[in-house]
Amino acid sequence: MEIFIEPIGRLVNEFSKLPGVGKKTAQRYAYKIIDMPEAEARAFAEAILGVKKKVRYCKICGNFTEEETCAVCRTREKGVICVVKEPKDVAAIEKLREFKGVYHVLHGVIDPLAGVGPNDIRIRELLARIQNDEVQEVIIATNPDVSGDATAMYIAKLIKPLGVKVTRLAHGIPVGSEIEYTDEVTLTRAFVERNPL
Repeated sequence: MEIFIEPIGRLVNEFSKLPGVGKKTAQRYAYKIIDMPEAEARAFAEAILGVKKKVRYCKICGNFTEEETCAVCRTREKGVICVVKEPKDVAAIEKLREFKGVYHVLHGVIDPLAGVGPNDIRIRELLARIQNDEVQEVIIATNPDVSGDATAMYIAKLIKPLGVKVTRLAHGIPVGSEIEYTDEVTLTRAFVERNPL
């Protein structure tokens, strides 16, 4: 016997395809949709369809935009480029309101085990930007893991001969944490990448 009637089962199945959503959470979402007034459910569905129709990638940086180029690429100085793995990383950095340069979204990182090589992400586009614009610095802000580090080193190796400064976001002990609870890899990296006072 089926647990759900077909429309509910289909909705649960679709919600469970989202990252981090298990079957129980998917069921809660489905029941919430069922309990919504029809106008709210319609607005929810229209928001999903609207984002699929209107959102695209900026032709310059690869971030999300509704227009051909994003507002950051249209309005900011292009002398410093921050390289990130995906658009959600841009959103995280923008929340800080500290970075005043532009971005370059790779849409992935080099990961040989997953079959992702340098030609599968937007490295060529980054090199073209550096050669066409007056770039003084490239900040590599990929995740501090094996794939992120490999990608950062590969990109740095390509950019340094062009005479452009290449930096990497600092890694180490998070602010507010205690040394005794810090894992060995993080603590080692904090020692290696220590800064003078």
